[in-house]
Amino acid sequence: MAGRPRHVHAATRRALLRWFRANARALPWRGTGDPYAVWVSEIMLQQTQIATVTPFYLRFLEAFPTVLRLAQAPLERVLELWSGLGYYRRARHLHQAAKALEQTFGRKLPQDYDGLRALPGIGDYTAKALLSIAFNQPYAVLDGNVARVVARLCSLRGNIHQPQFRRTVGMELDGLLSHREPGNFNQALMELGQTICLPRGPRCSACPLAKWCGGHRSGNPEAFPLPRPRRAAESHHLAVALLRRGTRVAMVRGLGDGLLDDLWNFPAAFGRSPAEALEALREKLAGLMPAPIAEGARHVGARHGVPLPTLGEPLAEFRHGITFRAIRGRVYPVEAPRAFRHASLHWFELKELPQAAISQLARKIVQKMA
Repeated sequence: MAGRPRHVHAATRRALLRWFRANARALPWRGTGDPYAVWVSEIMLQQTQIATVTPFYLRFLEAFPTVLRLAQAPLERVLELWSGLGYYRRARHLHQAAKALEQTFGRKLPQDYDGLRALPGIGDYTAKALLSIAFNQPYAVLDGNVARVVARLCSLRGNIHQPQFRRTVGMELDGLLSHREPGNFNQALMELGQTICLPRGPRCSACPLAKWCGGHRSGNPEAFPLPRPRRAAESHHLAVALLRRGTRVAMVRGLGDGLLDDLWNFPAAFGRSPAEALEALREKLAGLMPAPIAEGARHVGARHGVPLPTLGEPLAEFRHGITFRAIRGRVYPVEAPRAFRHASLHWFELKELPQAAISQLARKIVQKMA
């Protein structure tokens, strides 16, 4: 049973919904009666800021306005429109789920929890968000913003990654939930966490819930919840090959170490040092090239009449972060025989790259080459 009296929950709920009706931001996925549009927005908003999502959402809905259009689209096109948004598994799962809906659910999202959870890429949070926002069913949703608001409101210690803390927050949330307006209630709590009850420097003077907030009364709302223990960043070195023929460059699927498998990247290899990464790149290229990589930018050799591809001095250096990896990289030019072809390589015109399904890292390297 939730720890706060029912009348306090009721007063808090009314104040929150009044505030939301007066202050809700005009976001493109709000007010739509289309569950498909809500679904796309919820998938895009996973671990991604609203400002980043908005232009991607508009382009995506323009290209794929219905489940059927998404299901019939090639995955490559879906990834192209997702390129730059990150967490590309979301796009692949969205595409897979659209195909499942087209085949088995009459192109409509299920309106029950188990049916939604059976679709690729829809977990507990997304299922409850869809049921409450798109279908007005009484499910409370719990994310980082919501957990912070509830933790401060109820003076709860702990962090969202601790099971007991999540259970306690969930109990309070169930008591607060508006069964009449569950979708607006969930969006209101998220909005409050995104705009008022900030992780640092919360704007308590503008908060509609300050009257009932234990964190505000304590004088130190930032003490709730406790910060999540952070995984220490791991240092990685990356050697990247730039294979160029005139206005075309070669790319392969994936980056290595199981990263960015759905996207095109320049051939690359990781190592614990620049030298180790470079050696790993040579080994990778050896599997793509008809001859071993030669050292020295000006080396010209041949084997059985075939010119050896040449690995030159670094053209550029860069830094990049992927999850907990802090990457320092170098870009090496590679000269390959003009007649060379390999099934793993795809040659892109440089002018095609802005619209191609390439990774953010690849885009950063392209900018370095400009």
